[in-house]
Amino acid sequence: MASPDTIKKTLARIAAQADEAIDLGEAALVLASFDHPASDLQIYREHLKTIAEAVHDAAADLDAENPAPEDMARALNKVLVDDFRYAGDEDTYDDLDNANMMRVIERRRGLPVSLGILYIFAARAQGWSAAGLNFPGHFLIRIEGRDGQRIIIDPFHSGRVMETQALRELLKLVRQDAGAELESAHYKTVSNREVLIRLQNNVKTRRMELNEVDGALEALASMQVLDPDNATLWREAGVMHMRLGRIKNAVESFEGFVARAPEGPDRRKIGQVVEELRERLH
Repeated sequence: MASPDTIKKTLARIAAQADEAIDLGEAALVLASFDHPASDLQIYREHLKTIAEAVHDAAADLDAENPAPEDMARALNKVLVDDFRYAGDEDTYDDLDNANMMRVIERRRGLPVSLGILYIFAARAQGWSAAGLNFPGHFLIRIEGRDGQRIIIDPFHSGRVMETQALRELLKLVRQDAGAELESAHYKTVSNREVLIRLQNNVKTRRMELNEVDGALEALASMQVLDPDNATLWREAGVMHMRLGRIKNAVESFEGFVARAPEGPDRRKIGQVVEELRERLH
């Protein structure tokens, strides 16, 4: 059984790597172990290895030098959707299990980002270019061939290919704005750290909805390990500690925000809050 400190140290070693060196599958399992510290990660690692090997076999007939993105997507879908029966959990979307990679593997159900991590892991195991996109409200993946040809797929809906019109309709849906239009920023890829933070943000949000503030703080702490210079995370931690009446912890978190935030009204406001809280400690 891994202790919380051991898990934190493992996550810290992952976070210390260059972003491109981070193994998303392994990192997602380590994050999942915060909720399931007694679980044997090797079982799940073997499953990821099996997926990668199955995609390799499914891609045996593809052009090894320059496989087309559509062919790569078909091989991924054949394994993840047809063979292993992974699917988006539309019935119990907000279930915390959908953001925990161990439970996703066990249930074959998950969120767009957790399923997306499986797709990216399996694709990269073949040496293919795959990355998450900066699309709001719904995690999508871009697959790119060596000749620069690209497609976008939706891991939550059986890896379907998303053409421009489908992307436009999805954007209007997630924004709840009939006038929303696609922007170049929506097509930009995100880093591995950003993918993992997006995964943990789901855990944090669900915990807060359940009024499990300590659990939300734990998820937030893992996000801070992954991105310690993100000032917003420190401010969020301060607010949560205040909600729990932990004034000393709130001061430390807000000080972390002030040390990292750019000069401006928000930083000055939180600086004033820090001074007021310090007075309460004396």
